[in-house]
Amino acid sequence: MKNIEILHEDEHSIAVNKPAGLSVQGGKGVKTSLDRLLAEIRTPPPLLVHRLDKDTSGVLISAKGREAANRLSRLIGGRKAVKKYIAVCAGRPGKEQGVIEDKLLIRGSLKNSQTMYKTIKTAALTEGQEFSVLELELGTGRMHQIRRHLAMIGNPILGDDKYGDFSLNKNLRKTAGLKRLLLHASHLVIEELNIDIHAPLPDYFSRYVDFN
Repeated sequence: MKNIEILHEDEHSIAVNKPAGLSVQGGKGVKTSLDRLLAEIRTPPPLLVHRLDKDTSGVLISAKGREAANRLSRLIGGRKAVKKYIAVCAGRPGKEQGVIEDKLLIRGSLKNSQTMYKTIKTAALTEGQEFSVLELELGTGRMHQIRRHLAMIGNPILGDDKYGDFSLNKNLRKTAGLKRLLLHASHLVIEELNIDIHAPLPDYFSRYVDFN
């Protein structure tokens, strides 16, 4: 499927390791999308039940059939699924682990939002510039939640040109080969369906994360 890795498949679902830069859903101006690629290899086409940002890589699960889609949507939307992410951010959070609960503006209204994080590693990227590798888990699923929350506490994700540090990103592209948003959906667990899926990190994380 055009170099897209299938991580899990059963009679009700199929999960892939979505690459960064690929839109999940087709639309105006979108030439290639994950839903179209899935439709090329499975009949009937799998149905989307959640989303990842275009620039975010990692686990994305789709349903085979309307009944499976309703069940997966209910479990994911009802917080019966555990979704974990790996992010590389600028600086070092004030605590090794914690919960970010700043409200987010969604369509004109402030919404309660919750992101749990744990620091895996902190190191120097360049002289005078620290970075941290974080594992994050969503308590709510607001749009761009992780990206916005980390920016709000002063630790924007490297490569994030929407909410991050534009000057830092520009510098890191020249000095450290930064090419992508460093946010990856690494792990999806849905206990009720005995689903436990890990997505390997893309190679461009290797400068920041020890694979061994």
